[in-house]
This record gives sequence, structure tokens and C-alpha cells, in this order.
Amino acid sequence: MGLLMKSVLQQTTNHLTIANDELLQPSSPPAHILNHCFMTRATNVFAKLCEDCKKCIEHSSSIHSTPSLDNFNSQIMFIDNDKRTSVDIALKHTNFTASCSFISAENEFKKNYSSNDLTKYQVKTKISCIPPQIQQPLLLKKQGVSGESLETSMQQNMNNTPIVKYDKDYSSKQLIKGAIMDNDFLKNIDASQVKELVDSMYSLTINEGQFVIREGDVGAHLYVSAEGEFEVEKNGKILGIMGPGKAFGELAILYNCTRTASIRVLSNARVWVLDRRVFQQIMMRTGMQRIENSVNFLKSVPLLKNLSEELLTKIADVLEVEFYSSGTYIIRQGASGDTFFLISQGMVKVTQKVSGTLEEKEIRILRSGDYFGEKALINEDKRTASIIALEPGVECLTLDRDSFKHLIGDLSELKQKNYGDENRALAMRYAERTKEICKANAKQEFPNLKLSDLEIITTLGIGGFGRVELVKACQQDRVDIFALKCLKKRHIVDTKQEEHVFSERTIMMSCNCPFICRLYRTFRNEKYVYMLLEACMGGEIWTLLRDRGSFNENTTQFIIGCVLQAFEYLHARGIVYRDLKPENLMLNENGYVKLVDFGFAKFIGSSNKTWTFCGTPEYVAPEIILNKGHDMSVDYWALGILIHELLNGTPPFTSNDPMKTYNIILKGIDMIDFPKHMSRAAIQLIKKLCRDSPVERLGYQKGGIQDIKKHKWFLGFDWDGLQNQLLIPPFLRPVTCPTDTSYFDKFSVDSYEPPDELSGWDADF
Repeated sequence: MGLLMKSVLQQTTNHLTIANDELLQPSSPPAHILNHCFMTRATNVFAKLCEDCKKCIEHSSSIHSTPSLDNFNSQIMFIDNDKRTSVDIALKHTNFTASCSFISAENEFKKNYSSNDLTKYQVKTKISCIPPQIQQPLLLKKQGVSGESLETSMQQNMNNTPIVKYDKDYSSKQLIKGAIMDNDFLKNIDASQVKELVDSMYSLTINEGQFVIREGDVGAHLYVSAEGEFEVEKNGKILGIMGPGKAFGELAILYNCTRTASIRVLSNARVWVLDRRVFQQIMMRTGMQRIENSVNFLKSVPLLKNLSEELLTKIADVLEVEFYSSGTYIIRQGASGDTFFLISQGMVKVTQKVSGTLEEKEIRILRSGDYFGEKALINEDKRTASIIALEPGVECLTLDRDSFKHLIGDLSELKQKNYGDENRALAMRYAERTKEICKANAKQEFPNLKLSDLEIITTLGIGGFGRVELVKACQQDRVDIFALKCLKKRHIVDTKQEEHVFSERTIMMSCNCPFICRLYRTFRNEKYVYMLLEACMGGEIWTLLRDRGSFNENTTQFIIGCVLQAFEYLHARGIVYRDLKPENLMLNENGYVKLVDFGFAKFIGSSNKTWTFCGTPEYVAPEIILNKGHDMSVDYWALGILIHELLNGTPPFTSNDPMKTYNIILKGIDMIDFPKHMSRAAIQLIKKLCRDSPVERLGYQKGGIQDIKKHKWFLGFDWDGLQNQLLIPPFLRPVTCPTDTSYFDKFSVDSYEPPDELSGWDADF
């Protein structure tokens, strides 16, 4: 019956109900039958339960009892005029009231109840409908994911610890390469990296009947089938048979996750295996080496010598690799040009025409590290010589004038100053302005406050790592109200998130911005680490979006404006946020938006990249998925996704499977069909923010965040009024008292005690 419950709950349907006289004659079935047979009346969405609630239902079903009142509120309502019966079930775990109806499935009942029960209670399958608009769609919060933060150890050992390579014959290499190129995700990896991945895979023999991977288990390997047959099974159903040359388990090389299907060997088989850590090491090492080489090339160009490290890194990102076979005219004398070339491998010949003849005279030979065509970056260049590739061909890094100007502007400025000073000065002025605002709002850091001084009032929210409690501290003649974030230490250690938690603490303690939630201090004990936070009593943007379905443009502009103020503050300090979504936006009692939850935030400086996979699947940028290294530009990608979700109620890239979501993202924003109600300006802004190439994203170019603020979608928006919090917000969230939780969902008391964790990693909390 647990299977029936799961399958019924996850269907998408209009509200369905059984006629009252059919269900209740000649006498009512026992409560356990009624409570096992209901269906949500959600429209156009999948009605899903959290894992805890699923387990509760399955456990209740297995012992033939009603779901525990500790987890559900159930109330039967009779609608006299239609003679129908429905039931509202409030899941306390999520506090979302799902209006449900009885629905019978005779075949499933026969597995659990006798034919006498079916006859006695006349369980039938006839159903009739009630209009679906009564029920709101059921929305569940999106969950972030993260890989282990391995960068520090990898960077230290990158040059000292070689990657082990395993011998393979030519046919094995071709089989693995073919499997990679046939995989929707893996085929996006650069060819040079694919070669290293192939070399690093090792062989594993598996006997008949054994599982390569098992659904629900945690995995850390990618596999390519080499010999034998493999059976694919999901939720107890056989999905198909797989032969040699197929890649599977690819999600596990991105981050720690559970397997979504089982692969069982039907006959003695062999697979090629790639460890997650090796994959990450290859991607990180090759990516860092590429950037370092490109930056060093750029530093050798006199015209670019005044550029900052930050801009050189951005230019390195936009360089395209081009190969020209021997004898190819890369540049022809007299032609117009807009491209600058850096030779990375090979040689070229420079020639000029002999006056009055068709002959060409060789001027010189250029080799690796040399460059040509630099004047094309200034204006429309008439080429004064021809450039011809020599044997065996030449590889060049190329940069076109448009891309260069978007990043740098007028090259003549470089002769007068170190570009970037102006942007840094603007950032410093902004920091001073926000500092003045924050002085008025700043609160004492409560250095003498102890954990035992805090009294829990109620729960404000729950998540995978713990809970957020509303607490009060009574000291002498004052009472202070806070939000206390309680993180389970054992869970943090098990998921290897210690570094992320410390990063969250460090960054939030250093932030003093009116658009970012304040962290006052931290505590620790044997079971939890605690963060004492500013209480934002206006509730969550996510809750408002869930209840309203979507926001209009004025409301969305206000929310995005607040986010931009927070990003401007963070990015000026070299901090990337990496987890933007409605779930992480809170309102204070004045209706202004604050950025919360800095679990994925990281200080990377102005010219560095970071390599750990983290974010929310629907919001991650392509370079995070492909492990290319990322920086602040991922926040601008996420900003475009947020605009879409606020205006439409859903992100543009979504699926019920994370890997499918990532593959949709890799196809690009241009593949998305935007709803007709969206304005042209909004669509244009989203497309400018969600460019595949980071350096093409609005906000990441020469004008920085000011380019976003000046976009026509924000035409007429009062940025000064927002910064000084003088605008009337779209959400007026008055509270009757500091402990008024009317804008929050209700949660049950948590009696669960996590195990102690005494390793000492949190000694500095």
C-alpha cells in the first residue's frame, strides 16, 4: 500500500473525488482504508512529499494504521449540495495544506485487504470532478547541492602528485571516447580534457548478478561499459538492457549524491572506471594551466601591459582556440581585420607583396609566444602583411575587437592609466555609502551573550542541515530577538561541508550591508554549531511567490534591485555568492529584501576562480556544471534565472532529475520559449545575463553592475531611493510585535536529537 500511496501522491491531476453514497454505503470503511486512498488536486505540477513524510506514510501503511497525527492534520469535510466527501491533509513537515480526495484502486486493495472487505465497503473506482481552481499548486523548496571543497589540497599537491594513467589499447580508448561523446553531459568537455580522462580510467571486472551501482547508494565514480550486458532498473522496474560503449553514473563525478537507478550485470562483465577526485583534479589542473598560459601570453603584448590581473584573466576567458593547417592564409595583405592572434603552438610566415608584382617576400618567422594583428583591437585594420601557417600547422588564441571592447573599452585609455581604477574607486565609494546606512542600523555584537541565555520561541524554517529558530535573549532590562540557525555537526562532517560552514561564518561576520542579513556571533556544543542572526520577520520571498504564483514587473524590479545592491557590496569585496534563489531572500519588517544563507559564498578576490561544484541545480551556470572554474559571473547568470522565476513562478531550466536539468542548461537560454506575457525588455535582460560565455554576461563587462542598472528594463527605477531605503516597497509587512511570526509557515516541535560530533573541526566557532 506504500507503493500505492507514493504513486498516487506524485500524479498531476485535477481534483478528483468519489461520490459520497458510493464510498459510504452500506457502512464506512475503516479509517486505514480511507487514509490510504487520496489524491492531491494540484494542477500542472507534480505533487511531491518530502522524504520524511514519505517515510511516515510508508511506515503507517505497512502497519495498517492511519498516518500519525504528529505528522498530519486530517479533517473530513462534507459538501452537502454535491454529496461528495473530500479531505484536507496538512503536512506539518512543510505546513502546506494539500486538499485531497478519496480515490480507490481495486487491484491495489486486493493486495492488502480481503475480498470480504471490498464487498462490505463497496470500494469502487467511479470518480467525479470538482473544479481544480480550488487548489493552489503544490510547490516545494529547491535544494542546493555541493561537492567537497578540495581546492586547497589540490592546489598544494597539483604539481607534486601526478595523475595515474592506465595502459589501454587503441580500441579501448576509442570505445571510452565514443561513450563520452555519446553522453549528453560528457560530450561538452574539451577534447584535451577528454584525452586525459580516457587515460585515467582503470578497468574493473564484475561477476554475473552483481550490481555496478545500486539505487539509493552514494556514488563517486563514472563508468563506461566495456564487455557484457547490463540491466537498468529504477523503482523496481526494468528500464532496459545496456551493452558495451555506454557511459553511466556521470552525476557522481560532479558531487556527492545518491544513485537514481541500479545497474546489474547479466553476464560476466568489465567496465572502465573514473574516480570523482581524479576527474576534479584533471578539470582543475588543465583549467588553471590554460588560464595561466593565456595570461602570460597577454602580459607579453606591449599594448596590454597596463591591464590589471583581473582584466587579463577576463580576456583569457574569452580567447578562442583556432587551428590553421599548413599553407593557410590566416591574414591576407590588404584585407580588413578585427581579430588579434597569439601563437600558442607552431609557426607562421610573414610576407609582403613586392611592388608591381604578384610575388610575396618573406619578412620574418613568428613562433609560439609571438602575436600579430594587435592593431585590429583599436579600429578597422587594413592588414599590411600576409600571415601563412607553416608545417605541421599552427594553433592560435584569438580575440575579436567587439569582445575586447566590451571588456576593456577604448584601448587608448590603457596608455594613460591602469584600467580598473575607476571601477575600484566606484566600489570604494559605494562601500562608504553603505557603511553610513549600516551605522544607523547596526546593533551591538552581544559579546557577553551565552547559548544558555537564548530561549526558543518557535521554528521559522527547516532544511537539510538543521533548523532556524526564533529566539529571545533576556538581559537585565532588555529583550532582544534573533534568528538562531542550528546546524547538525554530524551531517556537516558526513557531507564534508566543514569548509563551507566556516566560509559562511567568516563572510557573514564581515558583512555590514542593509541588503544582507547580519550575523552577530556563533556558538557550538556537541551536536550543533549555531549562528545568531538578525531576525527578518517579514517572511520569505519564496512563500509569497508560492502563494501568488508570480509577481508583476514592478515587484520583480524591486526584489532584483535589492539583490543587485547586495551583489555590488559582495563583489566589490571579492565575494561570490553562488546560491541565489527565492528561498534565500527574506523581508524585514519594512518590506525590504535581504540576502540570507551564505553556505556557498566564498572569497575569491578579483582575478581568481574557484572549482567546487555548488549551487541549486536550476540556477547553476554552465561553467559550474562543466567544472571549468568560475567566479562572480555565475551570480549574474543566477540573476537572470531569478528574474524569470519571479515573473513566471518557475525557473527556465527545470526537470525532475538534476542531470536532465544540467543538460537543458547546457543547451542554452536561446532554446527557451518565453511566456507571451513577458515584456521584451525583461526577456532581453534575461538573455544578456544568461549567456553561455561568462565574459559576455551583462554585469561582468566594462561597466560592471551599472550596466544592469542602466538596462531599459529598469528605466525610471529610483536607485538612490532604493539604496537609502526611501522607496515604498511592494510588500508592506507590519508586525504587531518583535515575535510576530504571522508571515512564516508553522512547524512542529523537533524532538530528534542528532548524535554527538566531537572531532573538533569547529573549535573556532
